[in-house]
Amino acid sequence: MNANGWLHGFRHSSPYINAHRGRTVVLTLPGDAIRQENFINIVHDIALLSSLGVRLVVAFGARSQIQQRLQDAGLESTFARGLRVTTEQHLPLVMEAIGGLRAYIESQLSMGLVSSPMHNARIRVCSGNYVTAKPVGVLDGVDFGYTGKVRRVDVSGIEKLLDQGQIVLLPPMGFSPTGDVFNLSYEDVGSQVAAALRAEKLMIFIDDPGLLTEDGTLVRELSAAQAADQLSAGQVTGHDAELLKAACDACVKGVRRAHIISYLDDGALLKELFTRDGSGTLVSGDTYEQIRAARVEDVGGITNLIYPLEEQGILVRRSPEMLETEIGRFVVAERDGTIVGCAALYPYGQDDAGELSCFAVDPNYRRAGRGDEILAMIEQQARAQGLQRLFVLTTQTEHWFRERDFKAMPVQSLPGPRLAVYNTQRNSKVFCKAL
Repeated sequence: MNANGWLHGFRHSSPYINAHRGRTVVLTLPGDAIRQENFINIVHDIALLSSLGVRLVVAFGARSQIQQRLQDAGLESTFARGLRVTTEQHLPLVMEAIGGLRAYIESQLSMGLVSSPMHNARIRVCSGNYVTAKPVGVLDGVDFGYTGKVRRVDVSGIEKLLDQGQIVLLPPMGFSPTGDVFNLSYEDVGSQVAAALRAEKLMIFIDDPGLLTEDGTLVRELSAAQAADQLSAGQVTGHDAELLKAACDACVKGVRRAHIISYLDDGALLKELFTRDGSGTLVSGDTYEQIRAARVEDVGGITNLIYPLEEQGILVRRSPEMLETEIGRFVVAERDGTIVGCAALYPYGQDDAGELSCFAVDPNYRRAGRGDEILAMIEQQARAQGLQRLFVLTTQTEHWFRERDFKAMPVQSLPGPRLAVYNTQRNSKVFCKAL
């Protein structure tokens, strides 16, 4: 990247830096990631996030390390339902493998060489018994022994460490009130801890660029509902299914976003957090599920929402009959049965463009980011239709759109059919955003 490109990227990351400062982000790292050459770059990125004021929890896995340790001891593992059966004989070796890996991760996060990006970073890392576990038990006749699942998370203990600026490192182990140790799935630890902390984001590392379709296409975005549907239909299988389920469960329980990214891609973590397009698969939580396609029965709610804006001349008047005819182009934000936001997408396929129209949000919800969520769904729909740009005509809200990467354009840049019906008396300004 040349100097100008670097400067442009750095300047445009500022809004994301401000948005993530003071927020909790949970990272899940499989044991295979820690074996890769790119792991040191992930460590440097973790250090950078910490220096920017992001509250970090790192849940790591150790499956490959445990497998190697058992093989070295001449022991074989049994798996069922994607989980390792941990016998009493295996447990000490499992603990040894996890403990060694934890020490290694702490050592990497403690580096401070003058020649490294972590010089003077002085990162403090803390680990402990913050996860209470219970046994998986007997399933389909298989006794999983000391394999467990998360029972409870010590939220206050973790929060105190995060408040002190420490990175919390969580191994795939949990402890019971009876003093037993359980081997846990790192996906379960990451998902449950993120949900308990009400984390802003859960970052899940895998070896692929993200979730892929059968033909190898990257799935850019999924709502938690869509993810659940795909899991139920068996469209995602194997370890990918476990990861998607962890992302889905976290979002359903209050995590705003889960991101599935590659541990082989240098800078994937930073790209996903600090750039518009990101680098992996986004799974969105309940706020997206409130944003949905409009139905005919929403016409009354939309009418009530846009009427005050029509009276002020901000929106063009639309009759209930027109709304009913065009309801298929609308998305709405619904809150407790009330329409609190809406927008419509009018595609102009020959120009690879779409118009964002009738964009309105109830004043009581504007500070909650509802407008950004509606805009995100319209952009998602536009991309799905193969559109390359999104334009909007506005008389009073140009700054809101400019803050979201919309650029001023001459009226003559409108698609021909839209230009033909442009109302010169309203003298609306045109703004366009590349998708």
